[in-house]
Amino acid sequence: MNQDQSQILPIASDNAGLEGGTKAPPSVTSALLYLDGVSVSFDGYRAIRNLSLFIEPGEIRAIIGPNGAGKTTMMDIVTGKTRPDEGDVLFDHGKHDLTKLDETAIAELGIGRKFQKPTVFESHTVADNVLLALSGPRGPFASLFGWRNKVAREKVDAVLETAGLLEHRARLAGEISHGQKQWLEIGMLLAQDPAILLVDEPVAGMTDHETELTAALLREINKEHTVIVVEHDMAFVRALDCKVTCLHEGSVLAEGSLDRVAGDERVIEVYLGR
Repeated sequence: MNQDQSQILPIASDNAGLEGGTKAPPSVTSALLYLDGVSVSFDGYRAIRNLSLFIEPGEIRAIIGPNGAGKTTMMDIVTGKTRPDEGDVLFDHGKHDLTKLDETAIAELGIGRKFQKPTVFESHTVADNVLLALSGPRGPFASLFGWRNKVAREKVDAVLETAGLLEHRARLAGEISHGQKQWLEIGMLLAQDPAILLVDEPVAGMTDHETELTAALLREINKEHTVIVVEHDMAFVRALDCKVTCLHEGSVLAEGSLDRVAGDERVIEVYLGR
């Protein structure tokens, strides 16, 4: 365990003396998202190996690493798509054991995920995409009384303004550029008001200017939300100006500032090259 991680270890625990010597997961931790000793295998291949990763509230964290390092599998585990073979995966200061919840329950807790390829409703307007994504009642009575039809335009426009899409609110989502679709999906995720956003390679296929705007967008979102970004573009990661974790073969290889991680001989050897 590295020095950075040791600063955010659990600060209390229930049932510390379980029968048989079994270690109980922490009941209280300063981390919003807590993964410790997590491993998972697929047909004998260990995709995640004793992974420990701690994300503090209000943090923005960049996850880097070569293909096959376990970045996507890590996000699959956090969002309930994949069950780990062992280890602790806790949310909200240890209040919720994510290994015991399904994807829907985890999303309802406030864990939102954006995949690399944008998936927007192309036949609907940009504004309607955000309207459909807004958090709020979703039961039969809410539908019956048209809750979404009563949502103030200001709520939708506030999201669109943050995403840089306000002037495109009336356009069909299928007509905007690839980069704008990425921003729209980030906006749709933001409309759900998650506690933490997991964003997978948001600048893939973007121009340099769009990449700069995306970094600014995520920094703005980070003022009120915790953000985890998986990315390969080192210029973009530097623009995020955040703590970086490099994964390799399913575990943490290095962690710290980008300069520290990029200067690590092991990271240079397996990922960045010379």
